[in-house]
Amino acid sequence: MPALGADMEAGTLAEWHVKVGDRVRSGDIVAVVETQKGAIDVEIFLDGVVSKLLVGEGQRVPVGTVLAEVNGTGAAQPAPAPPIAVAETVAGAPPAPPAPQPSQQAAEPVLSRALATPSGPPAPAGARLRVTPAARRRAAAIHVELSNLKGTGVEGAIRLADVDAAASRPAPAPPAKKGLDLAEMRKAIAAAMARSKREIPHYYLTETVDLSPAMEWLERFNLERPPPERILPAVLFLKASALALREWPQFNGAYENGAFTAAPAVHVGWAIALRGGGLIAPAIRDADQRPLSDLMAAMRDLVERARRGGLRSSELTSPTVTITNVGDRGAETVTGIIYPPQVALVGFGRAALRPWVVDGRVEPRTLVSLSLAADHRVTDGHIGGLFLVSIARRLQEPKNL
Repeated sequence: MPALGADMEAGTLAEWHVKVGDRVRSGDIVAVVETQKGAIDVEIFLDGVVSKLLVGEGQRVPVGTVLAEVNGTGAAQPAPAPPIAVAETVAGAPPAPPAPQPSQQAAEPVLSRALATPSGPPAPAGARLRVTPAARRRAAAIHVELSNLKGTGVEGAIRLADVDAAASRPAPAPPAKKGLDLAEMRKAIAAAMARSKREIPHYYLTETVDLSPAMEWLERFNLERPPPERILPAVLFLKASALALREWPQFNGAYENGAFTAAPAVHVGWAIALRGGGLIAPAIRDADQRPLSDLMAAMRDLVERARRGGLRSSELTSPTVTITNVGDRGAETVTGIIYPPQVALVGFGRAALRPWVVDGRVEPRTLVSLSLAADHRVTDGHIGGLFLVSIARRLQEPKNL
């Protein structure tokens, strides 16, 4: 069971996408796990053949539990053929025809055996069920499937008492509910943020950035492209921050076991507000190396999948830093809380037209508040200020992003 959050302790195996005998390759989606952040697609990171599924659907297990065994070598083995449901009839009817060959078996699933009684010998394969007339009438009236029962009468005949006993048993529990539980997500967010404020000595810095050059460049950029290829200011924020993180790797990595480790790549966790409430920050990988159009496509894809449910486990476990942008309907300034074990969070407030001094004159300019929440165990205010200036400088030169 992968750890898909700083305070995730357990998850529910909601659905398997593979079965015993299937060949898998690194990156394949093999299961869906229900967490406090919703349904997450779990990837596998090795090649091989599934030899055993160790956790059943609907089972909740702690983080680190082995979900399946995979053999790294050998050809895929076919899964065993499902058993054939036994036909039913009244006692004394003529014998059943021979069972069909495996190639002729229907692909329909076998009927549930949840109502079967533990007592009485089962009917032999290929034989017809022996059922008393009273039992057959009662089963039809209360919708009990006779082929699921084991009779306690003579020669395994199903009696009226067998049908009544089956009807009195509780129905099987419904499958685990899928989807986003906002109350549980809020608990997960609260737990992670409480841990962050307890353990991480935060310091905060802000910088006001003149976005007018960037907005003018962006308008020209978008005019030359059809609507599907146009980009938003948020993409400029993402790319400028990613390039600055490459320059200042002290803010890109993890603090674990009493030490900071800089990440070898810039995988930006982009904070996404979910409909109805809640927040999630999946990774946009190698954000410093991707062109603006590619980043725009990645951002749109992440937002769409985060809101409908369809994120991959690797997208939640790989962020090396988080960026939050409150957008044009948010507050002027956002002061974030670091998501452990990360060591920094970059925030962008609402870009708005405000008075600004340019060459000794007050002019209306588009300004945005840029903020940094950083871990004092790794950096301090001086280097944090240089990092913010690096982002601001890149936003002044949008053609180089």
